[in-house]
Amino acid sequence: MFAALHALQRAPKGTKVTIAVKGLMGKCGCTRMVQGGYNVALGPGDSVERHFMDTIEGGKWLPNQDMAWRLCEQAVVRIRELENEVGCFFDRNPDGSLHQKAFAGQTADRTVHKGDLTGIEIINRLMEQVLARPVEKLQDHRAVGLVPTKDGSAIAGVLMIDMRKGCFRFVRAKTVLMATGGGPSMYKYHTPSGDKSMDGLAMALRVGLPLRDMEMVQFHPTGLLAGAHTRMTGTVLEEGLRGAGGHLLNHAGQRFMFDYDAKGERATRDVVSRGIYAEMRKNNNPGQEGVFIAMGHLGPDAVRRRFKGMVKRCADCGFDLAGGLVEVVPTAHYFMGGVVVDVDTRTALEGLYVAGEDAGGAHGSNRLGGNGVANSTVYGGIAGDIMAKDMRGMAALRDPDEAILQAELLRACHPLTRKPGSVTALRQQLQAAMWDHVGVMRSREGLQTGLERIMQVSDALMQVGVAADNLAFNLTWHDWLNLRSLCDISTVIARAALARENSRGAHFREDFPEPGDLENSTFTVARQSEDELAVRHQEVDFTIVRPGQTLLADGEPETLVAQS
Repeated sequence: MFAALHALQRAPKGTKVTIAVKGLMGKCGCTRMVQGGYNVALGPGDSVERHFMDTIEGGKWLPNQDMAWRLCEQAVVRIRELENEVGCFFDRNPDGSLHQKAFAGQTADRTVHKGDLTGIEIINRLMEQVLARPVEKLQDHRAVGLVPTKDGSAIAGVLMIDMRKGCFRFVRAKTVLMATGGGPSMYKYHTPSGDKSMDGLAMALRVGLPLRDMEMVQFHPTGLLAGAHTRMTGTVLEEGLRGAGGHLLNHAGQRFMFDYDAKGERATRDVVSRGIYAEMRKNNNPGQEGVFIAMGHLGPDAVRRRFKGMVKRCADCGFDLAGGLVEVVPTAHYFMGGVVVDVDTRTALEGLYVAGEDAGGAHGSNRLGGNGVANSTVYGGIAGDIMAKDMRGMAALRDPDEAILQAELLRACHPLTRKPGSVTALRQQLQAAMWDHVGVMRSREGLQTGLERIMQVSDALMQVGVAADNLAFNLTWHDWLNLRSLCDISTVIARAALARENSRGAHFREDFPEPGDLENSTFTVARQSEDELAVRHQEVDFTIVRPGQTLLADGEPETLVAQS
């Protein structure tokens, strides 16, 4: 939506701007679910340099530094745009300045928020702005294939399914932004909404685009564990709970995080997730799978006031967050890997741009809480500006490679040619395989087993069909397509994890626990060529700062966050 607004402002008069979305605009996806907030360096003593250093160090020196700098620098511009042009209302201090809170892994209180329901505020206001403008809206339209030109040098258009009618639609465009939002929902415990199934990265893989950091799956440490009977299981209890001083307790009621990191519960997400997972493996109580988060020591009334949304979410599931204990488990949350892009969101395919969670590079091996929605809005706006600029030099719509277009049609129709069956059990098998073998802790043996189990699910899926008598809102068909994308990307995640024989950020190898030489850091690049998936290593280009260096001036404190 940000890209559409910017494109309308920058493109020549009369340019047609279209948004296609898998569900209802502003109502589906994950932005509505954002609780924590938006990182931006505005507070006393904070700076773009400090935000940048936190992002680089949090990403364990793997981020594309130019992208990370652009994110931190432009967040300051974008937050003012969100307030003054889009119309967002964020929480404020008594003096009228924006209230900012502490998030794990950061050395300043820099997370702007609207209570703990920040995403709803941002998405609702953006939706109002888009609805008020001449933007064509293709709602309930699922993208199933990126279709290039015959010579493979540029994008011709996107093959979609009109889910309401059950028919295909090929949409041609001079410029295309892919922003499907990633979503690692191939794990037993996950936070993304059900429509998130890695479709974008699967399409990019098939068209031959390079994907970087594909082993880097972020697990949020505190996913609600409410039982198998509810989809609330896996949803996030936001990072602000730990930032405010919440305690994590193991099965014996002991606070344990200081055994794993000097920052305790305020360590980065990867460290806290591994600490929780380690405690889970020590526990021999079959009645308790996860660990507990406790907030009552901060005062129940204060917790209810500060975390109204979280308290209500837990109460809806029968738990008292303000005064009691709530069971939590690491939950697959965000995908740091993605398409290789430049700092202006351009890809190797002319006319195709990628922003948000589909784009790799900005976060490296670990995303700081609060940098996600900032990344989406910053790079969404940049994409809109650049697309509007680039399309001025494009003479006409491009002709598609008819062979690839036909192949994508046949691929999407494959289940319609098989005997109908159920994909639910197969999806559960994939989620179990990923959680058990390609999850928080990894090893060569486990990853190889995981790859075998993924392949078994993938092969079985190709034999399962879908009833083809009525394709309008045929959700079984879309469940099949979702699982196809998840299988494809699960394979890439496992292969990239096998290739990285060290431990960085979200990727932890028990057989290679050391991070390796920071000065000689490399990131993985995966690329599909016909039926062959190759994973190679590429050196990180330290364009702004090298390991051991800092952009902070001499004498600046290590952290501005009050410790508790």
